[in-house]
Amino acid sequence: MKTVMCTKMGNMKDPDVSKRGVVEVMDVPEKEIIHDETVKIKIAYCAICGSEPHTINGAFNRPLPMGMGHEVSGVIVEVGAKATKKGFKVGDRVAGNFLKPCGSCYHCANTQEQFCEFKDGFKSPGMAEYLTWHEGEVYKLPDEISLREGCLLEPVSVAVRIADKTNIRIGERVAISGGGPIGLLTLQMMKMYGATSLTLIEPIAQRRELALKMGADYVIDPINQNTEEEALKYTGGLGYDVVIEASGAVSGAATAPQIAARGGKVVYAAMYPNEYDMPTNLFSLFYRKELTMTGVLLSPYTFPRAVQLMPRLQLKELSEKAFYIDDAAEAFETHLSGKFSKVLILCNKDLENK
Repeated sequence: MKTVMCTKMGNMKDPDVSKRGVVEVMDVPEKEIIHDETVKIKIAYCAICGSEPHTINGAFNRPLPMGMGHEVSGVIVEVGAKATKKGFKVGDRVAGNFLKPCGSCYHCANTQEQFCEFKDGFKSPGMAEYLTWHEGEVYKLPDEISLREGCLLEPVSVAVRIADKTNIRIGERVAISGGGPIGLLTLQMMKMYGATSLTLIEPIAQRRELALKMGADYVIDPINQNTEEEALKYTGGLGYDVVIEASGAVSGAATAPQIAARGGKVVYAAMYPNEYDMPTNLFSLFYRKELTMTGVLLSPYTFPRAVQLMPRLQLKELSEKAFYIDDAAEAFETHLSGKFSKVLILCNKDLENK
């Protein structure tokens, strides 16, 4: 079956072509039902995650060739004999969680599945015609959600996790740095929580416009405006009670605590270059401001709520651009251009309009 693979590690944006990572479509054996609690899924769409250029650049030190993709939607075509706990049947439209925690280790028992040392992941790449997952990883999509939108379940789960980590209170002032899909999904959730002075910080004009459409009160262009000055203006000189850094840019990472209010919270919700060490002034940020700063690794315990939320979110604008699987290299180039909030790969043409 056709599968998108990384065949060479490297920086996909490097002007020196010899140093770029390479993505190719390869023919690999089709995944079969591997045990009785597994379901086989015919993939409709797999979205390109913002983490994948980091992966191709060697962030996780995985062996090559390396299967790509985990934000998937599709249709169940086979159900294992003991995959009965969720009542799945052939023809169900589904999406899911690419990682399955073991359920038995210390961290799983301690409500910390994101740290499970035995989690089963990346064994069945999503940018492929078929995959097999344990039924525990799979969730039936709401009837009103298309397969095109359904591949956003995993990013929606990340936004739910970010919202959990903010511990936001109704009426708090909120800023989000980065207008990619995670930033825009989180923005919509912060609006649901009753966030005030809701601000998106984003250099791309189209994304700023989309943020206003999705409920932002203000937008800031960090290239042509002074972010800190604008932040003070929009918060009456106080700063934001919650700052969510979802851009993955080191400039955004350094700015986030500067625009936070005293006693505020900063959530780092993106991946950053492995070698980046953020300068932190302990006196000003922790002594004077008493900031709480945290990060987001994975999205444990969020998928059931994410499924419930999907019909309430504006997903169409985040799922408009798609390429057929044979054009995966072009899809990655388009993703890197930043012209679209999200780029999808259509893995089976007969599921395009389902």
